[in-house]
Formats: sequence, structure tokens, C-alpha cells
Amino acid sequence: MEHVELAKDFFIRNRKKLQKKLKKNSLVILHSNDEMPRNGDQFFPFRQNSELFYLSGLEQEKTILCFYPDHSDEKMREIAFIIEAEKSHEIWYGHKYTIEEATYISGIDTVKFLKDFDSILRELLLQADQVYLFQNEYPKFSTDVPERNLRNARQLIHDYPTVRIERLGPVLTGLRVCKEPEEIEQIKEACRITKQAFHRVLSFVKPKVFEYQVDAEITHEFLWNGCKGHAYAPIVAAGKNACTLHYVSNKSVCQDGDLLLLDFGAEYRNYAADCSRTIPVNGKFSKRQRECYEAVLRVFKKAKQLFVPGNSIKKVNNTVNKWMEDEMITLGLFTKEEVEKQDERDPLYKKYFMHGTSHFLGLDVHDVGEKDRVFEKGMVLTCEPGLYIEGEGIGIRIENDIMVDEIPVDLMADIPVEVDDIERLMKSYKLK
Repeated sequence: MEHVELAKDFFIRNRKKLQKKLKKNSLVILHSNDEMPRNGDQFFPFRQNSELFYLSGLEQEKTILCFYPDHSDEKMREIAFIIEAEKSHEIWYGHKYTIEEATYISGIDTVKFLKDFDSILRELLLQADQVYLFQNEYPKFSTDVPERNLRNARQLIHDYPTVRIERLGPVLTGLRVCKEPEEIEQIKEACRITKQAFHRVLSFVKPKVFEYQVDAEITHEFLWNGCKGHAYAPIVAAGKNACTLHYVSNKSVCQDGDLLLLDFGAEYRNYAADCSRTIPVNGKFSKRQRECYEAVLRVFKKAKQLFVPGNSIKKVNNTVNKWMEDEMITLGLFTKEEVEKQDERDPLYKKYFMHGTSHFLGLDVHDVGEKDRVFEKGMVLTCEPGLYIEGEGIGIRIENDIMVDEIPVDLMADIPVEVDDIERLMKSYKLK
């Protein structure tokens, strides 16, 4: 299939939106992600910093963006710094952007090589009243390895201690959380490819296959359709493994009678899909598995209708938690009387449903946006109720990607989710 590129107009508009949110006479400095060492002389595959991509479209390592929209010299208002590749380097490691290519992709007219960065930075800092710097502010994430933006922020503060620093993260969050039409199209394509991968899994899964073999089928479909790969480490969890929420080792055998929980999503042009499905390894849900699955499915169908303007993740969670509690009572996991006597700080439902129902989705699978952020049209979020009964070896999660609107738009509405559809498809694939 043809790989659809985002046009430079998209990135130009994003920079104009950013300009409106900055204080007067501000300089923005944004660095690309690092090339992360793997082992020996190898690197992990490079993936661009989402913020740098959002503002420039440039997907090359060691790239720097300086954005100073109020600078007196028009040529200094937008500057991209890129690698100056030597022919011998390109023979070994491949082509790097020319100045003309970087301009074509980003719409930035002033493109310089990295050797010019330090001198130009000093000149920019002399005029700017404040500098906006970026660091990853995702609240649940921490790492022992300081990434490039953080390292360079520390260096800049050391070298220029009198510079006034502003946080770029919250400003970009406010811009990125509502998706432009072009972004929705990229997410839709990621969802389409994810659907194809799910059908491939339905045709492949049977007793005695390994989880990693299922993973390989998904990976093949993603790469075959022009994706870089997975938007996140896929979860392929058979039986009791599904009760580990972030199970990613994917090395067990799928046994006859197991349920198989799949949490996977394609990354297309840096935009993520995020899908969860739960299927019977042998193609047929048992009576108990079906009862549990349809309990989650009922909540899932109701929960999708909550993604309307004015709501929030926090409100969605509160509502879904109560619905799941009612289903758990029906399933016999605890009684209504036990709920009335429970410790409100540790409710009974949390033993069987311990994660939230939703998160934002976009350039990152756990995209920017807070739980209290009020939903607006154009936001994209996941809807993913689940049920985990470790003692019965049952783990179920159903997840689709939803675009907020007066009538919410399910971007994965055509990916099978009904028990009868899953069983019918698995049977039909086996007959071919």
C-alpha cells in the first residue's frame, strides 16, 4: 500500500497555533529523540520525539528546532538544525536530509547544519525574554536515562543561569489533545491495519501455538501494510497470563480451553491505534467464559456512549466502575451485601477491574491529556473495560478507539467484538 505523508501545511499550522500560546518575545528549543544503544555497535530503531514531529515532520536523529516567532529578522523565526552527512557516512548508514529536503518536509525556510547551532543559539538568547524547554511530563512514567531534551535543558541552565525558563510541555498538550482532520485520518489508517491483523489472528490461533507466534502474525501484518511496527509492546496473554495487565513476555503456549487476551495496535506515520480483544483459543467460549465476556461487552457498549463533549476520563471511570461492580455481583464474585459493608478506600470491584477505562490516544499510545480534562470534539480516547478473575484463569479486556462528538464515533466499529461473530469467523477460517 502507498504510505501517505502528512503535508508541510499541517506542521506550519501547528507552529502557528503554538505561536498564539507563547508569551511575547519567546524562544522555543526542541530536540529530537536519542538513538538508543542496544548492544555491541547496534541501536534500537529510531523513533522521533512526538513534539518535534508535531511541529516539523522531521524524523531524523540529532535534529533541533528553534522557534522564535517575534524575532526581528524573519530568517531567524524558524530554524531547523540537521546533520551534515558526509558521503562516506551515507555509504554505511544511509541517506540524511539535505537542506532542501528538510525545508520541503517541514515548511521551515531556514535550515542549518548542527555545527552552527551554538553560535546561533547565543544570538537568539541575547534577544529572547524567556525560553520554552521541553521534558516528558507524563505522570506515571520515569526513567533512569535522561533524554536529550532534559540533558540539553540542564546544560542550557548551567551555561545561561540568568535565562528565564518556561515549560513547553503544558502548552503543546493543549494543542495536541484535539486532533486535526489529517491526524484523524492517520489514526483511522492505523485502526484499519489493526483490524486486518486481528482477522489474521482469528485465522491462525489454535491450541498449542505459542503466544510469540501470534505476536509474529500481528507484526507481519503491520509491517506488510506500511507501518513501522507496533505502537507499543503487544500483549498476547493466554489463560492466567491475561491477569497480568502489562504482560509482554508472550512466551507461553496457548492451551485448549484458554482465553487469549490481545492488546495491540499499529503505529502508522507515528500515530497509534490501541485495540484489545479476547478470544477462545479453541474457537468456542465455555459457558462461564461467555458469561464473563458478555458482562464486559455490555459495559463496553454503554461506556462508548460516554465520550461526548463535557465529560471527562474521571467521570467515565466513576460511571464504568459502578457498572462493572453490578456485573460482578451478577457473576457471583461478591454480593450486594458485601458491597454495602466494603471499605470505600478499597472497593471490592478493584480486585477484578483494577485499571482505568480510558486514556487519550494520538502520537503516543498514552497521549497527552489529563483525567480531568473536559472532552471536546476531535479528541480521541480509548474505551477499555476489563475483568480479571485470576482464580479461574480468566482475563478479559475489550478496547476500541473513540472520537469525541455529540454522537461518539467508534473508529474500530468494524473490528469484530460479538461472541457469535468471533466464533463464526474462527470456525470459517479453519474450514478454508
